[in-house]
Amino acid sequence: MRLSREDQSPSQEVLSGTDGQFSFANIAPGPFQLTVTSAGFATQTSSGILHSAENYIVPKSALAVATAVTDMEVGLSQTEVAEEEIKVEEKQRVLGVLPNFYVSYIPNAAPLTSKQKFKLALRTVVDPFTLVFVGGAAGVEQAQNHFAEYGQGAQGYGKRFGAGYADTVTDTFIGAAILPSLLKQDPRYFYKGSGSQRSRILYAIANAVICKGDNGRWQANYSNILGSMAAGGISNLYYPPQDRNGAGLTFENAALGIGASAVANLFQEFVIRKLTPKVPSNAPAKP
Repeated sequence: MRLSREDQSPSQEVLSGTDGQFSFANIAPGPFQLTVTSAGFATQTSSGILHSAENYIVPKSALAVATAVTDMEVGLSQTEVAEEEIKVEEKQRVLGVLPNFYVSYIPNAAPLTSKQKFKLALRTVVDPFTLVFVGGAAGVEQAQNHFAEYGQGAQGYGKRFGAGYADTVTDTFIGAAILPSLLKQDPRYFYKGSGSQRSRILYAIANAVICKGDNGRWQANYSNILGSMAAGGISNLYYPPQDRNGAGLTFENAALGIGASAVANLFQEFVIRKLTPKVPSNAPAKP
């Protein structure tokens, strides 16, 4: 209980007994305000006027139960945020046609789960443009009689297409899904888009051998390096004997793959962003 006065004299406080009774002594005459508080109940106030030589008896009252207030913060989990960001990335196409799924224009994008890494890889290998590209490459190889043991005609074209598509599938799944899941690495290129031209060039080249981990820290890109080597080794199972790469060529092709990644990153940093119409609204502005 707290008794306060309008004349700003010090307030007085007392505790009620188990029966709810309380009393204040030596109170000067005049108006007063009484505030009753108790845990779990609504605060109750009342006022009155104490006359000289009077014992003021406060009328009986019952405190109402306090209204329960619960604060709830509703938000998306990290996995749900990543899922929404993937939906945007799947709409990224150079000139509105060529898939550009493996670049994030959000610097602090949420890390992908293993399921999401496999989902993005599958989305890439079944994309119509991927099939058209592999089919075109197989046609060029047939016209040049590359992999001669495959022969010509529909059968030869089918073998070349199958080998090329197998290369795409193994390289994508091993380098962008399986190893990144095992090593907890992010297979995407994170667009920089700011800073000096020199810093952006060095950043793009470095990203051929480094990547972001799922913990947000930069680390050696073992997924890309080992993925290129593994895909090259697996290709020896289905290419004609005279066209199979030995161990030396496998390492050589892995080095070439790293160089190709560096070139692709430079295009991502300086060219492709300008040719990709659908990017996140909070992406860095075009330099």
